[in-house]
Amino acid sequence: MSDLLYTREEEALRAAVRDLLTDRCDPVDVIARTESAAPHDPALWKALAQDIGLAGLLVPEELDGQGATHREAAVVLEELGRAVAPVPYLTSAVVATEALLECGADDLLRQLASATVTAALAVALHVPPGGTHHTVRAVDGRLTGQVTGVADASAADVLLVPADDGGLYAVEATAATVTPQVSLDATRPVATVVLDGAPGRRLGDAEPAVRRALRAGAGLLASEQLGLADGALTDTVRYLKERTQFNRPVGGFQALKHRLAQLWLEVAGLRAAARNAADALATGEDTDVAVAVAQAYAAPAAVHAAEEALQLHGGIGMTWEHPVHLRLKRAKADALALGTAGAHREALAGLVDLPAP
Repeated sequence: MSDLLYTREEEALRAAVRDLLTDRCDPVDVIARTESAAPHDPALWKALAQDIGLAGLLVPEELDGQGATHREAAVVLEELGRAVAPVPYLTSAVVATEALLECGADDLLRQLASATVTAALAVALHVPPGGTHHTVRAVDGRLTGQVTGVADASAADVLLVPADDGGLYAVEATAATVTPQVSLDATRPVATVVLDGAPGRRLGDAEPAVRRALRAGAGLLASEQLGLADGALTDTVRYLKERTQFNRPVGGFQALKHRLAQLWLEVAGLRAAARNAADALATGEDTDVAVAVAQAYAAPAAVHAAEEALQLHGGIGMTWEHPVHLRLKRAKADALALGTAGAHREALAGLVDLPAP
């Protein structure tokens, strides 16, 4: 069995990403972006993707990528989740990249690795690995149809579109109509993609590519949820040490200590599940089971951590100016992304041959 502890290289990567996010991803700026028509932060994405090279983390070195594993990508997502960074890393550098790796689309992979192009898989964000997804009609290389709930489509240069002929097509985003939808988590906006005879280039078979992409996305989403939950707990503990009532720190009250201790246990369990999923994706050992376990546990733990952070921050936590609502919205949205916890529990039951009662 692999060692799930963080390596020295992974901790160095974490430090670099956290330092950049501390300097470039201030919560006040993130809140301001959620109130604008452009929630993504192109400058931050450029710094992460090009300056540090995170866009090509999963791309092989022979295709100008970093040749890293899912363990390193998981560390990046932990920090992006902690900061609720409004960048399309999960959708482009993980989900779309995994689909292209399955298809062997070397030219697009090189573009993604260099961060000259950002891609999005035109599958609704709520679809779990192996789940039914919408396809568009393909006739003579031209695509017609509509897909709703596509995450980060507004930031994509290329859309990877599954078609009814079984193919996965690359479509220039300028050839599609991308209409924003109302999203609970404005830092990861969703949109409706409409194609009306748009020209597409067939990359390969859609079914294995979409399944691989969504499985990797679900497995690494747990690391984003881990970062979110751990950040919420850390900030809450810090606040309760500083906030005083009846002339003593609020964190000294026994009832609050119990709530924090329970949260710590849940975050520790989430860390184990998320690390196991990332390692399984990297090694290919029991991957489906590890991803299902991680997602069955991650959503309730992350949502609970964000809800407790909101409550334990008291009145200030209810204000728009405080960033705690960013984590709560991301946690709630992530609970539906790439399959609900219930959907993953059902998948896990089938994988381990455990019949339903």
